[in-house]
Amino acid sequence: MPANRVRQACRFLIREVDACEPDVLDTLNDLHVRTFLDCAPLPDFEIGQWWVSSEHGRPVGFAGMIPSSLGRGIAYLSRVGVIRECCGHGLQRRLMRTIEQRARRSGLYCIVSDTTGNIISANNFIRCGYVLFQPEQPWAWRNSLYWRKVIGS
Repeated sequence: MPANRVRQACRFLIREVDACEPDVLDTLNDLHVRTFLDCAPLPDFEIGQWWVSSEHGRPVGFAGMIPSSLGRGIAYLSRVGVIRECCGHGLQRRLMRTIEQRARRSGLYCIVSDTTGNIISANNFIRCGYVLFQPEQPWAWRNSLYWRKVIGS
């Protein structure tokens, strides 16, 4: 692998965070506003597991995994957002893979999520091996796409 490729891959640090800590909660709220603008409701960050990605100590992305109402062993990828200035470096996919690794270690077998009007995110779901599906009870908007990935048996 070329040296510049290695440096780019190591450019962002991803760490799991405790959303019950006030400074972490403030960071997650800020990242949500900066990445989703007013297009998605603010999640309850005190539920599930959350990760923050930083570049030189500056938070630039986040992701969350919460239990899914679809059944046991299924997680819901609640959010995965990257600030605009850091898009195009594969960070969203790295955050998604981080969640998948945690889900596997936790004994989960499937991850579901949704996208609405976001072609870049939809393409990242496809690149990460997610497939479209239609849930019995849709939970998002009328024009949302629903994604599922089996990660274990």
